Amino acid sequence: MIAVIQRVTQASVSIDHAVKGQIGLGFLVLLGITHTDTEEDIDWLSKKITGLRVFGDEEGKMNLDITAVNGDILLISQFTLHASTKKGNRPSFIEAARPEVAIPLYEKMIARLTTDLGKPIETGQFGADMKVSLLNDGPVTIIIDSKNKI
Repeated sequence: MIAVIQRVTQASVSIDHAVKGQIGLGFLVLLGITHTDTEEDIDWLSKKITGLRVFGDEEGKMNLDITAVNGDILLISQFTLHASTKKGNRPSFIEAARPEVAIPLYEKMIARLTTDLGKPIETGQFGADMKVSLLNDGPVTIIIDSKNKI
């Protein structure tokens, strides 16, 4: 499971010109699910995301996690994070999980992040053509792969 976490001052996702989810201060999380991901990956990754100390403290140092600043999370599924570009110029997405595997894991990640954050999160819609807008703060962008825990 790969997550691209962007610290934002605002972010939103629209589907067919209608806003599906939006947040102010917090994280926009792009989530790529592969066919070997499990609930263990969800648990580990959710704790990492909610525990990231990348928000400024009173001295301006990145020292606070998202709960300390009462931040929000916007979670977007993004199979293209598992693109392989080794051959040619057209990416292969063979490592991305098929919907029958990915959707239940995506829904479990929503539930887990909601629990770990202590409040509901905002989401896109799995498989939809989404338009994502954000104002990256910093910019701070961090990539975490649950297969690289060590």
